[in-house]
Amino acid sequence: MKTLTLLRHAKSSWDDPALDDFERPLNPRGRRDAPEMGRRLRARGDVPDLIISSPARRALSTARMVAREIGIPEGQIIEEPDLYHAGAERILAIVSSLESLASHLMVVGHNPGFNDAANRLSEVRIDNLPTAAAFQVEFDVDDWSEVAPGQGRFLRFDYPKRPFAG
Repeated sequence: MKTLTLLRHAKSSWDDPALDDFERPLNPRGRRDAPEMGRRLRARGDVPDLIISSPARRALSTARMVAREIGIPEGQIIEEPDLYHAGAERILAIVSSLESLASHLMVVGHNPGFNDAANRLSEVRIDNLPTAAAFQVEFDVDDWSEVAPGQGRFLRFDYPKRPFAG
């Protein structure tokens, strides 16, 4: 069994219009919401074995804050350059390229690719994956290479503005 959590980066700052998109930091809401999502994951026992993140500042900051809350060492966060603004096909290819090392994988990145990927994984469709949202599915497979669109069993969709239901 494999569990995949797609986590969109938390809310980023647009305060400096001259700043390159890749370098945009989290804004105050993002710095509040990322740890909150980590606390929610920990409270449910949804602790991934491995986190793969876009290296963009806002995504990596989100991954690090979540990891801190769930007790994952920063060394278990892998930066994957191809996740920066990746489309659904590329995101799923990255997931499928993993060996059986992790039972629960969290991937942190950007929309619209993450929203599209979420909609391809199971029968559940969402209109928008908000910032800091987590979409989680489970696959009855032994290896990540066996993960395919439509084969996931939807587990949950959570985001900071949704009341926490444990």
